[in-house]
Amino acid sequence: MGWSVSQKYGLTFHRPQLSFVGYTLVSPHSGKSVFLVDMNGQFVHHWRFEHLLIRKVELLDSGNLLAIGVDERLVPSEAPHFDPATGESNEPFEQRLRRIGGNCSMLCEVDWDGKIVWSHEEVAFHHDFKRLANGNVVFPVWKELSQELSDSVAGGSSDSTGPTPPMLGDDVVEIDSAGKEIRRVETWKLFSPENDPICPLEARAEWTHMNSVDVNEAGEILVSCRNNSRVAIIDNSGSMKWSYGAPDTAHQHHASWLSNGNVQIFDNGMHRKQGMSYSRVIEVNPESNEVIWSYQGNPRAQFFSGHISGAVRLPNSNCLITEGTSGRVLEITADGEPVWEWWNPVFNSSANDGESMAFLFRAYRYPQDFPGFAGKELNPESLNELNNQYALI
Repeated sequence: MGWSVSQKYGLTFHRPQLSFVGYTLVSPHSGKSVFLVDMNGQFVHHWRFEHLLIRKVELLDSGNLLAIGVDERLVPSEAPHFDPATGESNEPFEQRLRRIGGNCSMLCEVDWDGKIVWSHEEVAFHHDFKRLANGNVVFPVWKELSQELSDSVAGGSSDSTGPTPPMLGDDVVEIDSAGKEIRRVETWKLFSPENDPICPLEARAEWTHMNSVDVNEAGEILVSCRNNSRVAIIDNSGSMKWSYGAPDTAHQHHASWLSNGNVQIFDNGMHRKQGMSYSRVIEVNPESNEVIWSYQGNPRAQFFSGHISGAVRLPNSNCLITEGTSGRVLEITADGEPVWEWWNPVFNSSANDGESMAFLFRAYRYPQDFPGFAGKELNPESLNELNNQYALI
């Protein structure tokens, strides 16, 4: 969507009688800061990382923060180099990954004061994670595919006439608290090279580009893959139980389980096959493929984020939506009525081109009686300097 060059940041709209009261967790994309925001739109707590550029965060019942990101010291400072004879990149796998959106190198748990209490490093981490009740963590990792499989994947475009690096697919990995691998699902074996093609407007560097992972109480894994516009459920045997996506969704993000067994999806709408691009949030019944609830802008162009973004269903049936590229967090009722709107005032520089951006990958709302808040100070006056700096007071 477009917005004014004089856009007001922070809280811009609030209907207290209809909102789900709590604190909103935000992590401005590619920055080192994580914030808790109160219902008045002010910062009440701040975590600051020394070198980790944050991608996604969640609060644990202990009050600790679980965060995934990339160590800024691993991000290449120069453009990729190519072999003049073949046109092929001679970068090692580890460095090539740092040029892909959502790349990560560390998952860590920090306490309320920002001290690391647990961490796990992984070269090919990216985008998302799910902490299970037993302390295990599930996350996607990139996997280089064979040339034979890469050649068989339909779709996509290439801006290179010479050889390209091996195409990337995705594995889903589960580790225990000691970092030991418990299970691995090779999702690239579950998709069809012919029937799950790459969007024709996307490069052939990646087949799936998994951007979210969720796990239900039965242990079934729910994934969203951007490049081939697919949402899938993987059962405990490692088989694909359900597949949904294009042409119904386009480059969607954040597929999540709802308590009724349905799946909520942020349908970005980039590169829709028909009509203009617009975003929406949908609830899909995986038994029937029926969309039983949806939200979109009116007019449609009023709500759009071409990438990142997410949506969380709140306990009172409201939905907290992250329109990622604009940095807007919008709470709506089940009837689609806006009740809270907050714009991210924290701009960071893109690692790719240095462009200033207020991106938010995802936001979460925690109730006032959340166990992790017990005994904690949540007072905007404790962060007066930050709140003044970003004109939130």
